[in-house]
Amino acid sequence: MDTRVAVISIIVEKKEAVDELNAMLSEYGDYIIGRMGLPYREKGINIICIAIDAPQDVIAALSGKIGNLPHISSKTAYSK
Repeated sequence: MDTRVAVISIIVEKKEAVDELNAMLSEYGDYIIGRMGLPYREKGINIICIAIDAPQDVIAALSGKIGNLPHISSKTAYSK
């Protein structure tokens, strides 16, 4: 199956949401190329960027699940 590279940008607005997000990312760990997290203490948020190489449906599933988590905002950008 063909794969695509994508970047999922995530903003976590409350720390309570981090455990569920981390568990979800662990489920998809085989597809994740890398992850960068930045705590922005002045604003009380965390910024996370996930690089992923996976089939289109897997990326869409993960992105959708992340977007449905409370206190989390996300956007996904795909390679061509």
